[in-house]
Amino acid sequence: MSRIGNKPIPLPSGVKIAVAADKIEVQGPKGKMSVLVPRGVSFEQKDGILNVKRLAEEHRAVHGLARALVANAVQGVTQGFKKEMDIVGVGYRAELKGKIINFALRKSHPIEFPVPEGIQIAVDKQTHLVISGADKGQVGQVAADIRSLRPPDPYKQKGIRITGERLKKKAGKAGAKAGT
Repeated sequence: MSRIGNKPIPLPSGVKIAVAADKIEVQGPKGKMSVLVPRGVSFEQKDGILNVKRLAEEHRAVHGLARALVANAVQGVTQGFKKEMDIVGVGYRAELKGKIINFALRKSHPIEFPVPEGIQIAVDKQTHLVISGADKGQVGQVAADIRSLRPPDPYKQKGIRITGERLKKKAGKAGAKAGT
């Protein structure tokens, strides 16, 4: 039995759900999302609670996945998701101009990053980014794309990182000689 799949999804007030055969549309105060439902899983809405049922035992692999995707959509349209990032390094900074972020990351040219539809990015103090949106997967993907512009260096710890991310610092050549 799937522990996650059997948990009911509470529906906050103001959330409307339309259940179809192959997808579920969730509408709330922060927007509207649709989630594709895998085959073999059905949803039942009753008294402000959404329950997930699998039709046969061979569909147990997608039971928990389907429940998690719909629960994330419900949370996304009510509260939303956010990730915070830090830019560390001398001369490293970001500037928001409309729907484009200009990064200065000590490369030969400034990097322009277009903000995707459905995502909001706020730049604080030129070195702190707050990425927010209703879709958890899209927020995480945008954060990963921004991090890939200048991943943190293991030697000097410079680059773009998720706030609170712990990095393993390497000693380098001088540290290797002194250690022997």
